[in-house]
Amino acid sequence: MPEPTLSVSEKPFSLFDQPAAAWLMLTRLPGFGLQTRQVFLDQVQDAGTLLAMSEGPLRSLGIRREAREVVLAWQCRDRKHPVIQEVSELWQQVSALGLDLLCWSDTDYPEPLRHIHDAPLLLYLRGQRKLLGREQVAIVGSRNATRAGLAHARDFAAAIGEAGYVVTSGLALGVDGAAHAGALDAGHPTLAVIGTGLDIPYPSQHKVLAERIAELGLLVSEYPPGTPPRAGHFPKRNRIISGLSHGVLVVEASRRSGSLITARLAMEQGREVFAIPGSVHNPLARGCHDLIRQGARLVETMEDIREELGAWWSGPLVAATTPKPKPAPAPLSSALNLPDAVPEQTEPGLPDHLAQREIAVLEALGYDPRSTDELCEATGLPADQLMQSLLLLELDNLVEATPGGYQKIV
Repeated sequence: MPEPTLSVSEKPFSLFDQPAAAWLMLTRLPGFGLQTRQVFLDQVQDAGTLLAMSEGPLRSLGIRREAREVVLAWQCRDRKHPVIQEVSELWQQVSALGLDLLCWSDTDYPEPLRHIHDAPLLLYLRGQRKLLGREQVAIVGSRNATRAGLAHARDFAAAIGEAGYVVTSGLALGVDGAAHAGALDAGHPTLAVIGTGLDIPYPSQHKVLAERIAELGLLVSEYPPGTPPRAGHFPKRNRIISGLSHGVLVVEASRRSGSLITARLAMEQGREVFAIPGSVHNPLARGCHDLIRQGARLVETMEDIREELGAWWSGPLVAATTPKPKPAPAPLSSALNLPDAVPEQTEPGLPDHLAQREIAVLEALGYDPRSTDELCEATGLPADQLMQSLLLLELDNLVEATPGGYQKIV
């Protein structure tokens, strides 16, 4: 009678013999912060080597006492140690969920990402791993995007995919989701860097979209399975979005949008930043206008992106570490007064006296003119009721008549 097949957790010492498990251990090592990781990368660069070191060399690397105790337990293959138990359970989760691990020492670790500040030692992957080696362009923008902004995100995502780049974004509501969907609907893969565990796609409204990306593209996270959404994770994941990409296109952004964090990081990493201009009345265009003032490339068509990237990134992907010389831009953090993480500013609240009909008309309007025929179709209102609502909104200084129809001005 054949012996039963052993699971990952049941195979003797299998955890300790896996190179990827050693990197997983490093991410759970207590006190293994940014400064210590940098010393490790400067001097050792291999997780297995560090976990085999004796007390003296570990001290010289600045490894704290509690971390040295964990390393000793690893060397003794002590499965009962709490940290090793945690790593063992995590290893089994990764296996059960069918996830992949990208480690610093892997030959397909993206070279541009390797050279950013605080580069991740390990990433969790679900989907087409080979996409990491493809040239990428990020699309980011407002979570409260206008109808026009969502259309721009979809159209540019399709065009960027058609040009041979992978569209990268963060799976957020608004522009991010529209960009991912636009690429997929056009038959192109897309890559999403998320701020939760890969088993908890966020927001929940994008659960189906996340499944599409996992099937046809790639989901990426530096957070282990089971990690819920936390406010600090999302601005932190932005460094990976920009670090993987050759350029970042900002579609719509208020002056305090989290998308500007990605743009700032992209500039600091030497990436190209693109911005789509908008109406001067649109508060979600002001962040883009500020970026353009700071040196971002004004974009109207895909050709604007192709021209810039074609000259800059014409070599293999490794060339991303030595971009063409260009004047150093003023730091966006000071120019725009951005903290490390900021909430996105939403539009001002609407007057309390507005009826549902006027609210529906206002929601159908953008910051570019729409004709009354378009508004009738969008709202389902007959022309006489539509005109009454538009008049009321004009009296409240919420919309204005223009040669092309009506547009909102709030």
